[in-house]
Amino acid sequence: MRADDGVVLVYITFPDLIVAERTVRHAVAERLAACGNLLRGVNSIYRWKGAIETAEEVLVLLKTTESRVESLRAAVLAVHPYEVPEFVITPLTGGNPEYLDWVRDCVT
Repeated sequence: MRADDGVVLVYITFPDLIVAERTVRHAVAERLAACGNLLRGVNSIYRWKGAIETAEEVLVLLKTTESRVESLRAAVLAVHPYEVPEFVITPLTGGNPEYLDWVRDCVT
């Protein structure tokens, strides 16, 4: 891990709780993420193949580091059932230093 390894928040949507939980457990077990929050009942409205679609999804928020993002992305995309999964990375510009250190420790 780099000394300046920044903590990031990764957003991913899943079609159901089973797939989301299985993916998050794997990411945490493999030290690809420190933790994940699963938010059920997210209503998504989006354009897909020319039509406006609506779906109830599970939103997952994963905390990891910049150096682990590509490994996490590869692991998620390998098992994700969507044709084009959401995988959005947001760098964190601050936070509780002890928490951010904990995230870094969990993924090394």
